[in-house]
Amino acid sequence: MLEVLQTVEDWLYPIVWQINETLSSYILVILLLGVGLWYSIRTRFIQVRCFGEGMRKVFGNLSLRGGRQDRGMSSFQALATAIAAQVGTGNIVGTAGAILIGGPGAIFWMWIIAFFGMATIYAEATLAIKTRVVDDQGAIHGGPVYYITTAFKGAFGKFLAGFFAVAIILALGFMGCMVQSNSIGSTFETAFHVPSWTVGIVFVIVCAVIFIGGVSRLAAVTEKLVPVMAVIFLMGSLAVLVVRAAYLPETIGMIVRYAFQPQSIIGGSFGYALMTAISQGAKRGLFSNEAGMGSTPHAHAQANVKDPHDQGVVAMIGVFIDTFVVLTLNALVIISTLYTSGGILHDGVIPENISNTNLAQTAFGTVFGSEAGAMFVAVCLFFFAFSTVLGWNMFGKINVVYLFGKKAAPVYAVIALLFIFLGTLMSNTLVWQLTDMLNNLMVLPNAIALFALTGTVIKIAQGKGRKKAKKS
Repeated sequence: MLEVLQTVEDWLYPIVWQINETLSSYILVILLLGVGLWYSIRTRFIQVRCFGEGMRKVFGNLSLRGGRQDRGMSSFQALATAIAAQVGTGNIVGTAGAILIGGPGAIFWMWIIAFFGMATIYAEATLAIKTRVVDDQGAIHGGPVYYITTAFKGAFGKFLAGFFAVAIILALGFMGCMVQSNSIGSTFETAFHVPSWTVGIVFVIVCAVIFIGGVSRLAAVTEKLVPVMAVIFLMGSLAVLVVRAAYLPETIGMIVRYAFQPQSIIGGSFGYALMTAISQGAKRGLFSNEAGMGSTPHAHAQANVKDPHDQGVVAMIGVFIDTFVVLTLNALVIISTLYTSGGILHDGVIPENISNTNLAQTAFGTVFGSEAGAMFVAVCLFFFAFSTVLGWNMFGKINVVYLFGKKAAPVYAVIALLFIFLGTLMSNTLVWQLTDMLNNLMVLPNAIALFALTGTVIKIAQGKGRKKAKKS
């Protein structure tokens, strides 16, 4: 079986790599920045104006016991599910890969993508609430396929929605879950010397139990798991940064300097190096915060809120937590320990034993000790990846039901569990390339619909502003 998988990998990899180069280096960067900049301008930078409002809605009445809802989820449960999907291997392994390939400057471009992405995800969440439907059994159905068919009637709308649905099922429900299990298997094998396939079996069993429980069990798990895993990673990262505090100014300087002069650390011509840094920031930024990809609107559509604006500002906080807190902490740890003066990657030469799967483990190991550092990252990655698989499985399921009806859901769950296990057997490189390609393809129909529905989003944002003006 392993020989067959290797043959398939050798044949697929160059094809997928070429597609990704075209999409992520040109089309993806233009679309992500374009949609984010467009909505930032049209909403008068709602990510800045309404940031405080979003924080108050998330943390003002924070409760980890949202309880069983009559239908859907509470606003915080929907956010927790969205963050569960956002905060995954992209924050640890994806960030490491971006830095290895694009240099420390790739983090700067991740920040830019995330800043504009906060406006994008506001649009996605408001449209998800605005266009969602409730079936005869009271279940809520919402996401890009519903606002795509709202934006474009007839055959074209159905084609775009179908294209998106197929892409997200493959990208997140199948390939994306392979990335998560692949990273878990690799880090556990490094940290605990446990064969990755045995980790895969345990992971599949735990996921199956929650998949069977549906939306209510998923909400109950994510609302408790997300805050706990964030705090654990936060404390560990801060401990490293306290020890490396003297190197933080140099770290920030490297991120900014190499965003515009990447050729001095990753080699190649100036144009090639700059494009590499930007494309890595865009590609890994998308995989991390998912703004513009069309995944998290499925979670926000489940929120029990009446005003779409309310969930829109909550959704922005999800991107902020994902990129400006979790991802940034990991990046600061990696750069301050490995890239600053005296670090093993200071000159940009990457040792053969360093890869995106063990870079974070190596970084934390410089302070915690190699074994403890590897174990800390492995445990954090398990929680991150586990929560992401739960969210992504739900997103894929919604689109399976849209395409094939409810009877297809159990079949989808079984196939998804098989892919989760296969992820622990396949090489990391091809899994990431396949996921990147499908993520990129998801952006295309979602971005087209977001542009088309600009008027609807602006009315929602302005309507909220008028209400505030009347109250004052």
